[in-house]
Amino acid sequence: MTSNGASALGAPVPQSAAFEKEVASGEPILEVRDLVKHFPLTEGIIFRKQVGAVKAVDGVSFDLVQGETLGIVGESGCGKSTLAKVLMNLEPATSGSVRYKGQEISKLSGAALKAVRRNIQMVFQDPYTSLNPRMTVGDIIGEPYEIHPEVAPKGERRRAVQDLLDVVGLNPEYINRYPHQFSGGQRQRIGIARGLALKPEIIICDEPVSALDVSVQAQVINLLEKLQDEFNLSYMFIAHDLSIVRHISDRVGVMYLGKMVELGTDLEIYEHATHPYTQALLSAVPVPDPTARDSRDRIVLEGDVPSPANPPSGCRFRTRCWKAQEICAVEEPPLIVRPGLQQLAAHDSACHFAEEREIELSAEERLGKPDPNAQEQ
Repeated sequence: MTSNGASALGAPVPQSAAFEKEVASGEPILEVRDLVKHFPLTEGIIFRKQVGAVKAVDGVSFDLVQGETLGIVGESGCGKSTLAKVLMNLEPATSGSVRYKGQEISKLSGAALKAVRRNIQMVFQDPYTSLNPRMTVGDIIGEPYEIHPEVAPKGERRRAVQDLLDVVGLNPEYINRYPHQFSGGQRQRIGIARGLALKPEIIICDEPVSALDVSVQAQVINLLEKLQDEFNLSYMFIAHDLSIVRHISDRVGVMYLGKMVELGTDLEIYEHATHPYTQALLSAVPVPDPTARDSRDRIVLEGDVPSPANPPSGCRFRTRCWKAQEICAVEEPPLIVRPGLQQLAAHDSACHFAEEREIELSAEERLGKPDPNAQEQ
């Protein structure tokens, strides 16, 4: 690849210096604005025409800060995995902007896209299907070096692969084994090693522990945290398990039906949630204290998740929300800090009536005792 010129598909090859510049800690390394991905719905056999679209991702905006972990949570079908694929350009964006180190990357292709993907890698959800069963571990982890030979000269690749196996906690002598000879946790470590091969700055983790046992999940999460400290990585971590997301994330984004409905630090989201959907998710998390289960404020949502091909007007959560009023059907609430919210509750929330709601009852409340800090009316 030359520093100037064009790829075979016509996209300009970005200057390498643009992607080599340093981003200071606390500054955005990835900026996403109004990102949209619609999948067309068509009918007809010979003359096909579009009759609608599945709005998988519909106007998502956020920043990924250098060195942080941004957790993404939400129900199945809310668009989390599609968002990850669009960021990697595995699925082309319908519209919107994705900027890496200030450079627009959503429309790149060919050699230009290859240059970006060296710095943005992905760890996939299923360690059983994301590894080629016909390739050895050495070939799987070393394959990125075939695509980017400048990273590791041919004579040094075997040693580089063995070093990566050692980094992720596997025996370097396993280099000639095949994926079926490993457990689920070991396979996911191989996937992580492959993601690290090109020394990226961003790793997008699409539910990397959902197919693993609880004890193995802890090992993989600890490994990811160790690697982040060692290599100054930035993670976008997608998961269903809210406790895992809280453990690993610095900030958390909550998605519903293709939209980001709440965004804040882990403490703001888990202790001071203001969006009704986030509060419902948190109330569904099992608690280990049997005495707290009956007295817990359990929020049960009524109705089914609407179809992303025909989402409700205005606020998409209004059909299942106990706070819904007329304005919710007419006006879509923007993701902003709502007036009147104080301290940790003052974070981005896409709700016209955003406010805190106590989900966990205090010990005094569970025992029926008065709260000594409460003021008499």
